[in-house]
Amino acid sequence: MRKIRIVPMAVAALVLLATAQFARAQDFPTRPVRIVVAFPPGGPTDFVGRLVADKMTTLLGQRVYIDNKPGANGTLGGGDVAKSDPDGYSLFLTTAGAVTVSPHIMPNMPYDALRDFAPVALVTKVTEVLVVTPKLGIKTVKELVALAKEKPATIAFASTGVGSPPHLAQEMLDASAGVQFLHVPYRGAAPALTDLLGGQVQVVALDVPVVIAQIQAGNLVPIGAASNKRDAVLPDVPTLAEQGYPNTDASNWYALLAPAKTPPDVIAKLNKAVNDALNDPDVHDKLVKTGATPVGGTPAALGTFMKAEYDKWGRVVAERGIKDTQ
Repeated sequence: MRKIRIVPMAVAALVLLATAQFARAQDFPTRPVRIVVAFPPGGPTDFVGRLVADKMTTLLGQRVYIDNKPGANGTLGGGDVAKSDPDGYSLFLTTAGAVTVSPHIMPNMPYDALRDFAPVALVTKVTEVLVVTPKLGIKTVKELVALAKEKPATIAFASTGVGSPPHLAQEMLDASAGVQFLHVPYRGAAPALTDLLGGQVQVVALDVPVVIAQIQAGNLVPIGAASNKRDAVLPDVPTLAEQGYPNTDASNWYALLAPAKTPPDVIAKLNKAVNDALNDPDVHDKLVKTGATPVGGTPAALGTFMKAEYDKWGRVVAERGIKDTQ
């Protein structure tokens, strides 16, 4: 008899729990939503995050704000969100490195990139462009490769850290051209760019939004796009593949993730808000003008894309023997 009483009570409890979760999802959001950006204020990821968050605030009727948590190539901020409650109020605007590269090179990751997050939407794709100063006197990647062959392992190629898209661009060019650059990792784009302008390093590959102003001012010369097609903002700059160096697509991207087990209805609301924000003419134009390509799409599409990127960079890391040295 006791079993007969317990089972209906258990079923009733489950029904009540499911009803409560559904009600919370229907009402979402009822308080501010936090988006963690794992880089300092003022950078390209922060710019994209704030632009999209401002529009999402209007669309969702609750404040959506940016929480900057820089460190460890994005994994510090990612770990914060992965451990947050799966209720949609803590989100992670990740770059490619934090979820598809770092897991292959960092021995003590604070999360499982494919298990501990729920995909929301792919926000933007960003081209990595190789730039040099006019003082170097070159205008093509072939000329840069020729210098590297003359002086093996001495041409300083800056990056924003081990396993970052700029570093991967360098590694892929090394492999494709049969040369060896001197990798010089920095803790971000700003110091790498400062030292390039100052002549301490000879070349760097950075997100187009980071360098477009310096290119337009004539302070930097773009010599090649590390992507599978030319960038819309720099249509006259050929890809590395066009210049004879295939398998050199190191494109970066920014995606919005939630903690795993976030209710599907909440994910759907967030996904719609992101897509609507990206389709807003003002947001769209501002992103395009800075060199970021708005993407959007479904959570499922992002999940498939992330898995493909995870596998791709795993192969590159293994083939190039890239290891975390920090």
